[in-house]
Amino acid sequence: MTDRAWLIGIVGGSGSGKTSIAQELIRRLQALSVQALLLDMDTYYAPLEVVRARFNGRPVNWDHPHAFDLELMAAHLASLRRNQPIRKPIYDFTVSDRVGWEEPMQPGRVVILDGLLLFSLPELREQLDAKIFVDTDADIRILRRIQRDMKERGRSVESVIEQYLESVRPMHLEFVEPSKRWADLIVPTGVENERALEVLIHHILGLLNRSTTPKQD
Repeated sequence: MTDRAWLIGIVGGSGSGKTSIAQELIRRLQALSVQALLLDMDTYYAPLEVVRARFNGRPVNWDHPHAFDLELMAAHLASLRRNQPIRKPIYDFTVSDRVGWEEPMQPGRVVILDGLLLFSLPELREQLDAKIFVDTDADIRILRRIQRDMKERGRSVESVIEQYLESVRPMHLEFVEPSKRWADLIVPTGVENERALEVLIHHILGLLNRSTTPKQD
């Protein structure tokens, strides 16, 4: 029997529905008595002071790899694979800064990872056991982003659209969309795709079953 967690990465453009799929997979796995943990790449934005220094006076591009604490996230993925606990950073989007650390958490059997750049960056991609890309039309994604940022992050419509045009869309075309080629499975639309969810659960259970099957001499 394996003594490590299985890491499942879910990537898609901002507003694609990848977080909803991740949350639904967690719910279904837990209903099957499979211990599962959700890890969101957005919590791994680097501290604001570090991010500003990296952009050296230029406007911060929050969709660029330089905005993230990749070293910390890669270290946490390695710990989770070894079934070791981690302390997730706490990130406050209203002030765009890291504000503390969560209590230590155990990985469980499965860790579902949700993030824009998981496949684009080899230090993260190469640690994943399965890679899922959520493919949603751009018009749906921008509408969802506007709704989310206004409701959860206190943003105005104008600021969301400005950021989308200046950084979100260009970074999607440069990093996110090309990373689709690394995906093992591509899910059209999002959480409403019931057949895709069934396939994903079957695939994950297959990985777990493979890990518990004794090797033949």
